[in-house]
Amino acid sequence: MPLFARWRAERDLQRKAASYVATLFRDPDPADVQWLASNATRGDMDHAAWELRYARRALGLIAAQRDALDDRTASVAAREIADAMRKDPNVAADMRETAERQFNARLSAYRDGLAARAGAATATRMGQTLFAFSGGSFRREDENIQRAGELLATYLAEANSALRATFGAAALPEHLPPSALVGR
Repeated sequence: MPLFARWRAERDLQRKAASYVATLFRDPDPADVQWLASNATRGDMDHAAWELRYARRALGLIAAQRDALDDRTASVAAREIADAMRKDPNVAADMRETAERQFNARLSAYRDGLAARAGAATATRMGQTLFAFSGGSFRREDENIQRAGELLATYLAEANSALRATFGAAALPEHLPPSALVGR
């Protein structure tokens, strides 16, 4: 690929990643923040908002890693998330390193929760993870854990939708099964 064409392709990928990450940096719905604060963070609205922000961003990065058509998408999205977090006006300059560590801890936990194949249902594991980080009771499978799991499933579905809208969806010929394309 000629140098200019490669440069344009990389710029296009970066532009798409910035657009995708912007969807991940939307603030959570105030009603969801209020609900989480009331049921997990002992009324701490800021903590509740941050847990929901971290969850949306982590699930968005996981979606890019799992579902993107181009292997480069996840790494470009990860760099864009890191850049956006360094510029996030919601994070004090002296707390940026802490915010990055906290995000990475949640990313790892949500990734593990999605990958696990044994034990509780995925939605339950995800809800328990959100409540564990939020300081709430996460051992019982109650309506709060269920709602948290549903909320996180919505975040993941929104991330997948944004990923397809931004980077494109897989398009297979209708007359061929996917297995016929292997090796082409």
